[in-house]
Amino acid sequence: MTNPFQDERTAAARLPDDDIVALLLEQHARIRELFGVTRRAAGASRQRAFDELRALLAVHEAAEELIVRPVAKRTAGSEEADARNAEEKEASEVLRQLEGMDVSGPDFEEVLAEFERAVSEHAEHEEREEFPAIVTHLMPDRRQAMGARLRRAEHLAPRHPHPSVAGSPAAVALAGPFAAMMDKARDAIGR
Repeated sequence: MTNPFQDERTAAARLPDDDIVALLLEQHARIRELFGVTRRAAGASRQRAFDELRALLAVHEAAEELIVRPVAKRTAGSEEADARNAEEKEASEVLRQLEGMDVSGPDFEEVLAEFERAVSEHAEHEEREEFPAIVTHLMPDRRQAMGARLRRAEHLAPRHPHPSVAGSPAAVALAGPFAAMMDKARDAIGR
């Protein structure tokens, strides 16, 4: 089956402003870019690129679990939504592992490459299964309201992976604001 959102930014531009699917497609495109920047960079530049990638992935996945998955259960089916949540839990664990590694080490590059493949496959599943179902079943105004919620959630979402709550929308909702506060404090203090 082909991916109807192959070019994320082109597909996003065809949707209304602040549409949840458009925002997520834009984030997918940025995530793919940041993987490339992280792979090509070295030293402090690689660390900055990875930190940006890590923060975007943490926020993106938390927002999807809280906003998209409940709707995807109804539009794309529980099996689809549950599979994506399980992938996000696994990704959170790998992201936590990467976060503790030296970005200059060969192990980092190897784990990052495998992680990039898994994240890409996850995004393709969303773009092929979840997003078309959401666009088909929800009116644009509802998708825009979800997009507004996504924008608000971005400010409350954790900036680091939290594997203990990943994959569980209820746990993310309960722990997210506290984890985000702790993440911001940790970032301000330094590692």
